[in-house]
Amino acid sequence: MPGGTIAIIDSGGANIASLLYAFERLGARAGLTTDPGEIRGASRVVLPGVGAARDAMDRLRDQGLVDVIRNLTQPVLGICLGMQLLADASEEDDVDCLGIVPGTAQRLASSAGCPVPNMGWCSITKTGRHDVLRSTQDGSYFYFLHSYALPVSNCTIATAVHAEPFSAVVQKDNFVAAQFHPERSSQNGARLLSRFVGIER
Repeated sequence: MPGGTIAIIDSGGANIASLLYAFERLGARAGLTTDPGEIRGASRVVLPGVGAARDAMDRLRDQGLVDVIRNLTQPVLGICLGMQLLADASEEDDVDCLGIVPGTAQRLASSAGCPVPNMGWCSITKTGRHDVLRSTQDGSYFYFLHSYALPVSNCTIATAVHAEPFSAVVQKDNFVAAQFHPERSSQNGARLLSRFVGIER
């Protein structure tokens, strides 16, 4: 497999099975783990997450993975809550996070037509360049399910709008993260995952 092995960090959440299946469909070798050695030795690492930021950070601390993740040098992909965990902090429960991507996850603004949580398909607009977005066209739709998001910043490489613009994809050094769920985003999500694992699509 071109991308080598993929370590999916078990940070809790119900999206793990669909994520594993998404990589399986691509022919990628991915496994769920909390073992620091397996994570450090993987060709690529995925940090997923569904639920509350404090619970997820407590789980990572209990597993001794906070510094492991901070010191990774291979490509790392954060997904949904995993993207927020890469930030400095989250307003949800006022919790300190990994401090890799500058910024604080904030509760989404709401309006009459944009309730919180944001649940469903939203289009994204690219504002920067990264290999995972090379096959993605502006206006492509992805599946979102979240109440918090990172504001638009210098690390933002794609935005989406829910009452107000927010970061849909961010990138810092070897870390890239998507607020949406690529594993639930049909062909657009498959293209992004295939770019991450090094399979051309």
